[in-house]
Amino acid sequence: MSAQPSEDHSSKDPSERSLFLFPKWANRLPFFFISGSVLFLLFIIFLFWYVFSPKNLDVGYAPKQPIPFSHQLHAGELGIDCRYCHNTIERAGHAAIPNTETCMNCHKIIKADSPHIIKLRDSYTNNKPIEWIQVHRLPDYVYFDHSAHLQAGVSCVSCHGRIDQMQVVHQVQPLSMSWCLECHRAPEKFLRPKEFITKLDWKAEDQLKMGLYLKDAHHIRPREDCNTCHR
Repeated sequence: MSAQPSEDHSSKDPSERSLFLFPKWANRLPFFFISGSVLFLLFIIFLFWYVFSPKNLDVGYAPKQPIPFSHQLHAGELGIDCRYCHNTIERAGHAAIPNTETCMNCHKIIKADSPHIIKLRDSYTNNKPIEWIQVHRLPDYVYFDHSAHLQAGVSCVSCHGRIDQMQVVHQVQPLSMSWCLECHRAPEKFLRPKEFITKLDWKAEDQLKMGLYLKDAHHIRPREDCNTCHR
């Protein structure tokens, strides 16, 4: 038998060739594009939700003050009550920054020759306030009333931590909306008798039991609607 001549593909008519312009693997490109877009969107959401959250950006914030002030010494070792310096916290929405006169009540005599106390004395003499840097700052669209919380029995330590152990004050809580709502939804975890609100080292034997009792006894029902904090 004679061999059959091989077929010459190069001589085929172009109209008989494949009508597909791209290889088969190109069909998967839309799937990869959509999947990649979804993953990128989820990454952006995670980035703003977690990485850029107050828990990561604000907690630990400890600015350098114009005059070093040790809460560990004043509130801790010396036992000065928070209300001596921040004297508006029980009757006003804002916690007042102590004026120079308050500092000079002691420092007219105590360490009067210290370079830092000389700055205080100059401020007192020239009637020029010390420009303290605010550590705990809420957004302008958030309303917070210190007096309402302290009158309910929420201690300074719940928001500010153990200030009496801080050489340099730093932020220990995120002060975010979700963090605030945790307290509003279960205030019994934080309530204490009013006489202990500035005693930062005080702890109840059974916090939940005592907190539930105080919650019912003082009719504490924190609101959770938007206009409670956004006014």
